Amino acid sequence: MAKTVPMKLIELMILKRDIHSVLKYLGEFGQFQFQQNFEEKTEDDKKNPDKELCEALLSTRAKLNLSSENKYNSDINLPSEEEYKEAEELISNAQVLFDKELELNDKLKSVEKIYDETMAFSNLKVSYSQLESMSFLTFRIGSVPDESRDSLKYKLGSQALLVPLGNDNKSVLVACSKANRISVDKVLNDVHFIEYEIPSDFKGVPDDAIESLEKEKVSLLAEIDEIVKQRKNFAQTHEAHLQRLIAEFSISAQIYEVENKLESTEFVYRITGWIPSYLSHDLMKDLDKLTEGRVGIRCYLPSEVESVVRGEEKIPVQVKHKGIVKNFERMVFSYGSPLYGTVDPTPFVALFFTLLFGIMFGDLGQGLIFLLVGILMKLKLFKLSGWEKFSTIFICIGVSSSIMGILTGEFFANETVLQPFAYWVTGLFGEPRSQILPMMPSQDSSSITRMFMFFGFTIAVGFIINSTGIIINIVNQFTLGKKGKAIFGKTGITGSIFFWYVVYFALKVALFKGKIAVYDWIIIGTSLFLTAFSEVFERLVDGKRPVFENGVFSALIAAIVELIEIISSYLSNTVSFVRVGAFALAHAVLGYIIEKLSHLAGPAGGIAVSIVGNAIVVVLEGMIVAIQVVRLQYYEFFSKFFFETGREFKPFRFEY
Repeated sequence: MAKTVPMKLIELMILKRDIHSVLKYLGEFGQFQFQQNFEEKTEDDKKNPDKELCEALLSTRAKLNLSSENKYNSDINLPSEEEYKEAEELISNAQVLFDKELELNDKLKSVEKIYDETMAFSNLKVSYSQLESMSFLTFRIGSVPDESRDSLKYKLGSQALLVPLGNDNKSVLVACSKANRISVDKVLNDVHFIEYEIPSDFKGVPDDAIESLEKEKVSLLAEIDEIVKQRKNFAQTHEAHLQRLIAEFSISAQIYEVENKLESTEFVYRITGWIPSYLSHDLMKDLDKLTEGRVGIRCYLPSEVESVVRGEEKIPVQVKHKGIVKNFERMVFSYGSPLYGTVDPTPFVALFFTLLFGIMFGDLGQGLIFLLVGILMKLKLFKLSGWEKFSTIFICIGVSSSIMGILTGEFFANETVLQPFAYWVTGLFGEPRSQILPMMPSQDSSSITRMFMFFGFTIAVGFIINSTGIIINIVNQFTLGKKGKAIFGKTGITGSIFFWYVVYFALKVALFKGKIAVYDWIIIGTSLFLTAFSEVFERLVDGKRPVFENGVFSALIAAIVELIEIISSYLSNTVSFVRVGAFALAHAVLGYIIEKLSHLAGPAGGIAVSIVGNAIVVVLEGMIVAIQVVRLQYYEFFSKFFFETGREFKPFRFEY
């Protein structure tokens, strides 16, 4: 059986001058998991000059409306001194454009607001004194010295509008909201503004003011359009360089993050971490070349690591697969990591998941839907909210469902399309039938027999899955040096003998009319007795004393409880697989209902009913079946050997 990948502990002594290049190599190598608990350092000791610069570059990219990358596209170098200057210059130049655009937009909003308020009363010919009494706007008309004109415009900013009047270049109109009146009057006083005395019979808003406002709007819109063009041109010109700088400073910031946590002296850093054994030689060779021999490397087997021997540290667990099986790894690790050195259950999970799903969801047409979706996701032609990583699983369940559909004769809930094929196949072995494996019950007496035979088949599948879990546990316990559990555990040798012999005994009596012999009861009774008192016998075999840890009476009570647990768990674990047959039958019934409803709805309506019905079955029943298969894997299969979880191998890798 395949086991978890052997690991080694690597200790590195790195000179300060090489630490960045070594950490960059380890991050790109992606197969080194730091061992030590990183020491806490004071804020003064923590330095990460590139993190802030990286965040500024990311902010600049967002403001330039450039696309976000999600991975490093090529080999990335650490930033050079020149690139530090380039990054700061790029950020600064972009910020000038952003500030200018923001300033112009703020000014345009101010002008538009005053223009809209002014135009609302432009045709209302009332006296200036009446207009001034309005609550929405304040006007100040007067003159300002030439030397103060620019200063006035700067000080007013966006809180008021300065409108030249006439051709003398001295008369101006200052318009602002009532809320800004006091601060505007203070600014006007500071620049020696001389307010005109407006005649009491002066009416309307000055035409020059409206005309100037309109010109100001047009001018601002033109400036904004120009600055937007400059920003877009800047983005297009600098996109490739900006993306590369982000990648470089992203890596550098992550290196600083790790460096700040490492054990170190003034000149040397110490790094310890786990690595798959098959990669240790490559790692040592590469580091020696990278540092030109300025690195100290020591290699340890797990049995040589004190923290592991004392039980204080679990060895990280990595499983190594290719092709189809690799896609089922997350299904295992979502439940828990296997212990180091034990059997890797992933290949069994891949086989059992595919098999059980196909049995419960047998339809050639619907299976081809899963297959097509999986292929499209694999080719990146169809995206489904991050489900692309499960594309191979979709392909597997699509194939298994299609094969089961051929056997049951269902094609998009229609039982007539595949009949010619079924007649041909069954005719090769006897009397031709419309279906190779009929699922729907009928008035035929043989229908019930076939149904019970199918349920028996699903229980047999469950027996194989349960037995596989038991064998994995026995191997694991011996591997971990727990001989007592391997021999006397509920899913150890004695427990498995009880389970397997009871199944053999039941089949012998029920199917072959065999007679019950004394040795049957002896084998069943002995295996059950040894398993019930497993705790006692485990301590005896493992050399632990006293054998009866909490006394004889306590051991007797524990044995009675264990006896009930053994019988009930094995019974429930076996019967639980009846649901596989039940779901297969339910799927056939749903297909039958959809077919009948489509016939009743007529030609046009029948097509609609068939499409909607099959869509509901594919989505909803597909989800339900998947959940049931996962449940059977977790509670019936994993429960046989997953008594303790390990530590998943999570190596240091750069994350974009």
